Amino acid sequence: MKLYQDERALNPRRVRIFAAEKGIEFSVENIDIFKSDHKTAGFTALNPMQRVPVLELDDGSTISESTAICRYFEALKPEPALMGGDPVEQGRVEMWHRRIELNLLEAITQCFRHGHPMMAELENPQIKDWSVLNQGRAAAMLEFLNGDMADRRFIAGDSFSIADIACLCAVDFLKAARLELTEDHGNLRRWHEEVSARPSAAA
Repeated sequence: MKLYQDERALNPRRVRIFAAEKGIEFSVENIDIFKSDHKTAGFTALNPMQRVPVLELDDGSTISESTAICRYFEALKPEPALMGGDPVEQGRVEMWHRRIELNLLEAITQCFRHGHPMMAELENPQIKDWSVLNQGRAAAMLEFLNGDMADRRFIAGDSFSIADIACLCAVDFLKAARLELTEDHGNLRRWHEEVSARPSAAA
């Protein structure tokens, strides 16, 4: 298997962490989106959406979208279960994963894409007000998460899951939204310290 990625991007990191937790290995080919590598004919043939990551399987077929790739890995190697064990746990993990994706990860991404000068060519036009609005959305989600996690070890419950992976990548990218965890985020800071110490966090 081969993963096509821009190693600086959030979504490929989510896939790398997930795979590291599973002990799944693959080769990597780096795509520089700032050099428009994702718009070449070769890469477009792999993913017409022109986005990373893309996983190329041994038979030459491809899977794109980070969650779809992770779901393939989960089916390929079910243990450790990162998308939930029984049906109730699966539902809760999916619920929290979607909440993190839509209300934190996406908000931080929009802050960066519409607020940082280096993204001007990729996000044309940049809408500064949209960046500011999403900064508020991200801050509100951090406050909500911090309060809600008072009695939970991990994002979706007692077990590390894909929801923790998404949240770790989001929190590590907070500076792009001109935000940070503060002393008021005690529960999140405790969680972040624990998940950051996992070997997979360095993937």
